[in-house]
Amino acid sequence: MFQRLFKGMHWPIIVSACLLAVFGLIAIYSASFRMNGDYAAKQGMWFVVSIVLFFVTVSIGYRPFLNVSLLFYTVTLGFLVWVLLFSETQFGANRWINIGRFAIQPSEFAKLATLLTLAQYLSGQLTFAKQTKSVLIALGLIVLPFLLILKQPDLGSALVFIPIFVSIIFLWGLRKRYFLGMLGAGLCSLPVLWNFLKPYQQRRLLVFLDPAHDPIGASYTAIQSKIAVGSGFLWGKGWLAGTQTQLDFVPEHHTDFIFSVIGEEMGFVGTMSLIALFGILIWYMFDILNHTTELRARLLSVGIVSMFFFQVFVNIGMTIGLAPITGITLPFVSYGGSSLAMGFMCLGLLVSIYKERSIF
Repeated sequence: MFQRLFKGMHWPIIVSACLLAVFGLIAIYSASFRMNGDYAAKQGMWFVVSIVLFFVTVSIGYRPFLNVSLLFYTVTLGFLVWVLLFSETQFGANRWINIGRFAIQPSEFAKLATLLTLAQYLSGQLTFAKQTKSVLIALGLIVLPFLLILKQPDLGSALVFIPIFVSIIFLWGLRKRYFLGMLGAGLCSLPVLWNFLKPYQQRRLLVFLDPAHDPIGASYTAIQSKIAVGSGFLWGKGWLAGTQTQLDFVPEHHTDFIFSVIGEEMGFVGTMSLIALFGILIWYMFDILNHTTELRARLLSVGIVSMFFFQVFVNIGMTIGLAPITGITLPFVSYGGSSLAMGFMCLGLLVSIYKERSIF
């Protein structure tokens, strides 16, 4: 059994992801060892659970997940509704379902469920026949979780659905005029979407354009994060020795701003090592597309790759002032069990595609 499971395993993906998770554990401990909550210990337990989920996903294979994708999608929507109606408000948001000492974030699994459902649906639609209907249905599959997550409010997680949708329909074969039309409609809808944002979310976007506008208010986190990253210089200040981190100048430094902890304590060498690991991981993830010609496997693969790339790019960007603060976590590195588990399940799906090396 184990010999069959390990045969043809994609070790570069596994090793890169595990190294990133270990990077995260080290940074989370430094960011939180003065805080109550045993964040590093919880993340370590989730890491073990995530590895188990990875191998379970690989052993099951991607096809059964695609076959039950609509059920998975419906269940996650139900949990998103449950969170809005019945969950306890924490940090001004309704995002988690508490189970004992642990909290599950349904929005993370909604990403995976939507990915699977989109890939399964579009793979059964003819590329050049009735594109309007197919695209509208696909858009509806995205809009439902997008709006429910935006309502929590969780702008960062909601935005992740956009690159997922764009990448999947592009690979599927959307006509250029439809693509340009959707792009124009999206730009025109920005003023409408602006009104759906909470006031603090609007301020975050505004201060991105002018960081000096509110230095002790909405711009505070971005300014302190850049100070933390810049003060690390080449080698960093040393583990547990970052002043911005240990004195809590950077809020949420164990979650959304974990990159600032790494930048301050491990310096340029540490951040470049982390980015190199992400580069290796995403490169090999994208290469999975070359190992299958099955449409739904390819759609699933490109959706997963675009999701991870977007999260890495935006998270690091907002930490160093190149992107607005939207509350997106750094995959495999930021504290969050649901994110870690979902990430390793996605890798399990990709590896199962790679193991087959199918030509249809």
